[in-house]
Amino acid sequence: MSEISRSQAHAHRDAGTAPRGPGGPGGPHGAAGRGTGAHTPSAHGSRPRSGSLAVGELVQAALPLIADWLPSQRWYAGKGQAITGLSPLTATPLLTGDPAMLHLLLRVEHGGGADIYQLLLGLRTAAPPGLLPEAVLGRLTHGPYDGAALYDAVHDPELTGRLLGHLATADRFGLLSFRRTPGPGLPSDLPGRAGTAEQSNTSVIFGTSFILKLFRRISPGTNPDLELSLALSRAGSTRIPRVAAWFESRMEGAEPATLGLLQRFLPDAEDGWELALDQVARLKGDPSPGNFAVEAHRLGRATAEVHRVLARALPVARLDREQTGQLATGMAERLDVAAAAVPALRRYRPALHAAFRQLTADHLTGLTVQRIHGDLHLGQAMRTPHGWVLLDFEGEPAKTVAERRLPQPALRDVAAMLRSFDYAAAHLLAGAEPDPQLAHLAASWAARNRTAYCAGYTAAGGTDPASSPELLRALEIDKAVYEVVYEARHRPGWLPIPLTAIHRLATAP
Repeated sequence: MSEISRSQAHAHRDAGTAPRGPGGPGGPHGAAGRGTGAHTPSAHGSRPRSGSLAVGELVQAALPLIADWLPSQRWYAGKGQAITGLSPLTATPLLTGDPAMLHLLLRVEHGGGADIYQLLLGLRTAAPPGLLPEAVLGRLTHGPYDGAALYDAVHDPELTGRLLGHLATADRFGLLSFRRTPGPGLPSDLPGRAGTAEQSNTSVIFGTSFILKLFRRISPGTNPDLELSLALSRAGSTRIPRVAAWFESRMEGAEPATLGLLQRFLPDAEDGWELALDQVARLKGDPSPGNFAVEAHRLGRATAEVHRVLARALPVARLDREQTGQLATGMAERLDVAAAAVPALRRYRPALHAAFRQLTADHLTGLTVQRIHGDLHLGQAMRTPHGWVLLDFEGEPAKTVAERRLPQPALRDVAAMLRSFDYAAAHLLAGAEPDPQLAHLAASWAARNRTAYCAGYTAAGGTDPASSPELLRALEIDKAVYEVVYEARHRPGWLPIPLTAIHRLATAP
């Protein structure tokens, strides 16, 4: 589930528990001041209490603590792989004194390669009261900061408030730039509280007004979440939370990397995943359809509206026949890799390969592609009093930023949401003995909402899924194959959910 959507909905659940288909002194900016140049790890100074940071010595003293702490964080992607090297790329003081705050981009080498992570480190003589154990890195044991407490600054409301101040005044610290959109001024004095249900990123909530999404694993280039959210905000779309600010850093030999995105908070919104589960749970006592199909229809309309705005705001392309064939070939290759890893898929390979070949045969003149959400599901949708809002335009986290920014068929988002309805319906069967009646209710609920969603999408000007059945089928197969691999690796008990879809899609007339 989307990290930011969990915070938006105040749904502080542990990540991965529900199947959803793969959430001081010196003025307001501190003594560092506005426009101060970035300090690299070679810079030197005195103790933090003196109003400056000996950055190089601080980083070197902190690296052993970081090496021990980093693998335990939920957003760390190198689980099970020993860290073989830590290389600071940039180290920028955002606040000096006691407390102090240091922004760090760190290259982490491990058995599977290397990644870049963003850290915000807090430094105090005494750790803040009530600091969560998982936020504590430890006490420094040598250098000019001997004995100082080092911790994850996102859990310090005073320090996150300073971060908001930098966004409010569009500060710049050497390679680190804070940017904001035109409009009413941002508050610079709101303390921020860290969300508790994040996985690959971290959210910080400021009162009931704003939410900051901190990207932890960093790649050069504009993050699609910022790019698409900005495009939608500038076009006046009401289907996303408005972008208020963001910050980024230049890295040597690469374009600026997006580090954080500040958007309007939606305190009165309800999480689409939770709404769906509530409806599904009611089926055991009342098998009547309920009214979620009405919401599914509205959600389909919202999705189409977002697609239409993105198609106006960003380039649309046309794949020729050869390129369409390459799209289908990519799906077939992913299927083969998945079947090698999950034997239960192998019996379906011939039928699924035939579906991919049919995609090319049915689109001899090519296929229109555009920018899309890229990882759409019920957990990425929030129902507000004014309608549905979509969140988290990052795309699939497993893909590179370049891959996530590629234009795709708009129906890929539709196919992904259809899979999400299947996952929600599966909760009716969770933990229960096999019951044909419950299985029928679950399948009927999913079918009703799939139909309603597609009808709403078409009514709002989206491509009618019924007009491209082979494309929708191929895209849904591709998503289900991804789910099969994910469930086999992480939640084997949920493997029947995507396998049931694979069976349906393979045997469809």
